[in-house]
Amino acid sequence: MPEVQLHVELLAVTPEGENLVALAAKLCYARSDVGGLREKVNANDQSAFIEKLLDSGHLSVVEHVSLTFAVEGVSRALLAQLTRHRIASFSVQSQRYVPLDARFNYILPPRIKELGEEAVAAYHAQMGQIHAWYHDWQKALGMGESSNEDARFVLPNACETKLVMTMNARELKHFFRLRCCERAQWEIRALATEMLRISREQLPVLFKGDGPGCVAGPCPEGRMTCGKIREIRKKFEQL
Repeated sequence: MPEVQLHVELLAVTPEGENLVALAAKLCYARSDVGGLREKVNANDQSAFIEKLLDSGHLSVVEHVSLTFAVEGVSRALLAQLTRHRIASFSVQSQRYVPLDARFNYILPPRIKELGEEAVAAYHAQMGQIHAWYHDWQKALGMGESSNEDARFVLPNACETKLVMTMNARELKHFFRLRCCERAQWEIRALATEMLRISREQLPVLFKGDGPGCVAGPCPEGRMTCGKIREIRKKFEQL
């Protein structure tokens, strides 16, 4: 069955990222050269300094750190949302150069799954029919690259895509604030939450207080709030 699940893998992270943030911030006010300052930064724990830095809102220095993720098992519907975050780099598997001959993988929305086996079977059948239409158009258009680019027009938003994505730490913080929120669409919320978990493993001080907007203050959604602020705060404290 070509139904697939979310998979996120960290490919690269800026080495000694938290010390780099501290170095960049201290350089703004230091009289010493970079080499001497670097020795001082590396010789001491910078956790308290970085926390103070973040609390003060001095976030430009956070941009020196970046993380690169490989993402699989996500839909084209998610991709449309993801690329709205423009301070990022994306490399996405092409539907023009990568033909979906034998089958295409796709995402099954949880709410359809909750409807039961009959609904799930109907969904799988629909995906199979769409693939048959896709293959019919490939053949009608002569197969090859030029046929793929037009046959793909019948593919659904559910179709899986794979990508490599790089964001700097400041943009990631903004991404988590918006996309970890309960009011974000379920698929991108799951992606953002997993990316935050991985980011905290790598840079625990830098991402310590991150999550949806309600983690660090009042819910920014106003009357549209999910009403679960305590539950959400506990979830991201334990992430």
